[in-house]
Amino acid sequence: MKQIYWLASLFLCLSFCGCNKDELVTDGSQGAPSIIFDDESGGIYTVKTGRELTVSPVFKNVEDAIITWTLNGKIVCREQSYTAVWQDLGEHYVKVKAVNSAGKAEEEIRVDVVELTPPAIELKVPAEGLKIVVNTEYTFEPVFAFDDLDGFKVEWLIDDIPMGTGRSLVWHPTELGKHSVVIRASNADGNTEKELEVEVVETVPYKVNFPTPSYFQTSTVRYTFAGRPVFLRPYLQYFENPTFSWKVNGEEVECSSQMYKFVPAQSGRYTVTVIAKDGFSGTEVAEDVVVDCVTGTEMDRLRPASTSSSYRQAKVYEYVPAPGQFIGESRDFPNVITDIEEANAWAESRLERQAYVSLGSLGGYVVVGFDHSIPVKGLEYDFAVIGNAFSTSNEPGVVWVMQDINGNGLPDDEWYELRGSETGKDETRQMLGITYFRPALAHRNVPWVDTDGNTGSVEYNTYHIQDSYYPTWIKNDSYTLYGTKLASHNKLDPATGYWSNEPYLWGYADNIGTDCLGGDSWSGSGQRNGFKISNAMYADLTTVPLKYIDFIKVQSGVCAISGALGEISTEVFGFQDLSILPSKSNIKKTRKQK
Repeated sequence: MKQIYWLASLFLCLSFCGCNKDELVTDGSQGAPSIIFDDESGGIYTVKTGRELTVSPVFKNVEDAIITWTLNGKIVCREQSYTAVWQDLGEHYVKVKAVNSAGKAEEEIRVDVVELTPPAIELKVPAEGLKIVVNTEYTFEPVFAFDDLDGFKVEWLIDDIPMGTGRSLVWHPTELGKHSVVIRASNADGNTEKELEVEVVETVPYKVNFPTPSYFQTSTVRYTFAGRPVFLRPYLQYFENPTFSWKVNGEEVECSSQMYKFVPAQSGRYTVTVIAKDGFSGTEVAEDVVVDCVTGTEMDRLRPASTSSSYRQAKVYEYVPAPGQFIGESRDFPNVITDIEEANAWAESRLERQAYVSLGSLGGYVVVGFDHSIPVKGLEYDFAVIGNAFSTSNEPGVVWVMQDINGNGLPDDEWYELRGSETGKDETRQMLGITYFRPALAHRNVPWVDTDGNTGSVEYNTYHIQDSYYPTWIKNDSYTLYGTKLASHNKLDPATGYWSNEPYLWGYADNIGTDCLGGDSWSGSGQRNGFKISNAMYADLTTVPLKYIDFIKVQSGVCAISGALGEISTEVFGFQDLSILPSKSNIKKTRKQK
């Protein structure tokens, strides 16, 4: 019996073991689930708004598992693949979980929903509109963005008539008048249309204009005292090899250059006329400018300082930067500044607490005034401008000064540039105009063209979060700034790969020159440059013998890019009258008078 029992037990044992072995081969003994995403995605997916996205990770050991996909705390799918159409822009986090009797696996993915990118169209058009001479060829050459997407194509229409499908269009207009030009571009993400009005004219649209003292001023009236010269220089468009002649109150004067030095002998209003003649066609265009020689003398306008006068700037009169990486970037910068008053108030509040105000690329500026006139005291320096330069980071600002000649309390008189170490050098360009064009899309370069015919762009470098470097309070799609351009001192060290902006010898804000004054204990300021009013000069670089000033302008003086550091852009932190010693009463921050 024992032998029979033992054999029966052995048979049962072998039978049991054989059954388990068969189950492992046929069904697989399930372990805990696992979820694996492909290496390329890394768990991050990008989809355009309104488009469908399917996410299909690799699951293991999930034959009997419960799978859930959760978005914002709600279950959105129970399958191994999750498909959805995404509408809301931004980052969305989705959790996927698989659970069976052996355990669970859980992973999180991120879905970045981005905007559709239909083509963008950029076309440089003069602020005053595009004019084309009849019976001549004109080539439209826009720049397209997102033209590398599937299905990109272009269509041109002039006065609703199809004209072509190329990236550019050569037009030979034969009818005078205004015409509608439409550019339609499309790709897989959508359609974009740009329409502009073009005027076909009989002759070249020659233009002569005298610039205003600043961008937001409209009057070209020039002010001076008896015996003090005014240098008049018009800007021209479309002229080839022009010649010039001048008149004062209708009487011809001896001057045949583009700049005329007018010296009124006595007070009164004078009408000065320039006649510019095109060297090719012989066409003449005349333009007037009024010179108001005010009654009285320079000292009649002096506003002496009192015991309550502040040594710091009292008001920002105009803040018009060129495009740049810090324009609209600061944390306390409003999302949208809509007009010059808001821009001035923002800049003024920054300077009050000695925070930086960036002037952007070449030509960008800020104009400030004091609650008194700053006199020439015979000291080493008359006033200071606070910057943030250091040995390898110099972004020179050209400094200009003005007297309130007409006595209206506004900076609408004559600007005089202060001499610096670069004055008179061949590579220094005085009285240069530069026009910036609004980009068609966010996060794009800002194109520019200057009055010498040079072109380029202020590059968007992705290190800053704002949509555009173009100032939001400039309503036009282009704007022109005027000033002095210095040769750039930036260079790349091939050994280290680092850029440096080397200093200029003296005479510029935000620059480590021989005129650096260092910081000061009573205001906590950092790097400062001192300036002498005696360095004020006329447009012909001769000295202006000023006894005081009322307004100061700092203008970005370089047009250059230093690699990943971005464009060279002057920063200012404040202005100081060095003839007033700080006291407990005037060291307090100057507040804007309401």
